[in-house]
Amino acid sequence: MSRTASIKDVANHAGVAVGTVSNVLNYPDRVSERTKVRVLQAIDDLGFVRNDAARQLRAGQSRTIGLIVLDVGNPFFTAVVRAAEDAAALSGSAVLLGDSGHKAERESHYIDLFQEQRVQGLLISPVGDVTERLDQLRERGVPTVLVDRRADETRFSSVSVDDDAGGYLAARHLLDVGRRRLAFVGASLAIRQVADRLQGARRAVSEFPDASLEVLEAEGQTVLAGRTVGNSLVERADGGLPDGIFCANDLLALGVMQSLTMMHTVRIPEDTALIGYDDIDFAVSAVVPLSSIRQPTEALGRTAIELLAEENSSNGEHQHRAVVFTPELVVRQSTVRD
Repeated sequence: MSRTASIKDVANHAGVAVGTVSNVLNYPDRVSERTKVRVLQAIDDLGFVRNDAARQLRAGQSRTIGLIVLDVGNPFFTAVVRAAEDAAALSGSAVLLGDSGHKAERESHYIDLFQEQRVQGLLISPVGDVTERLDQLRERGVPTVLVDRRADETRFSSVSVDDDAGGYLAARHLLDVGRRRLAFVGASLAIRQVADRLQGARRAVSEFPDASLEVLEAEGQTVLAGRTVGNSLVERADGGLPDGIFCANDLLALGVMQSLTMMHTVRIPEDTALIGYDDIDFAVSAVVPLSSIRQPTEALGRTAIELLAEENSSNGEHQHRAVVFTPELVVRQSTVRD
């Protein structure tokens, strides 16, 4: 079995000291151009790959950033991750991704793993209240920024979207187009984003005395979970069907749409108007283009990296920031016919 070339092998091949090779890799301005060329040629000849893990141990920190999301299968989080990766790359860093799957134990596992990897910081969209755990990380030199969840800025920095306002926008749009028997479809209210969106929807409905809001709990935040709710609604098509449905995310809305339209039982938006949340790429290409509440995913990912950079450069004297973006209503044919 061939042995991986070491830094000592490179030094011998180039006829220089080990410290010179180290300088070429870490402080190239300290080495003459002629020596640098010789060392780089030796690296190329031997196929040397630097041991970044060892370098991290010496430095006490890596060039990596940990990012834990609730569901990487959700295109919303995929877009946030991509934006964070792009922003991190500009400063020579890389993002390590963990998917908690809405499970606290998996989230805890990734926090442990990233701490072991000596990441320069952690970005997290938490499952529940992880304040105590994140306090411990900070004490151990790992700054944290909450993503898609507002934090108490006396303790952490965060970047989020005003989900209460987004829920209000969605329900108010349905009410403004004449719908009065509304239904909200979402997973467990233990998920803060779901609870906030429902709260905003209730606020909008309270402004119309003749309006009502029914809450339908889904088994998850997926297309399949939406189809299950949609199937139950099809059974009510002869009477009692909501005339406006607000889903807590677009995946649920697409699942509901599939069930309602599969057998041409329910017409959208004639029989019921349907709106989602996130404005993922699939929303515009649905069988009936889906109205949605747009979240600025690119800005969320980029800002999370910027806030983490502020935390890392603060030397413990940094004032945390809570950046909150305003969502945007996007109207398509699922609520209003052209």
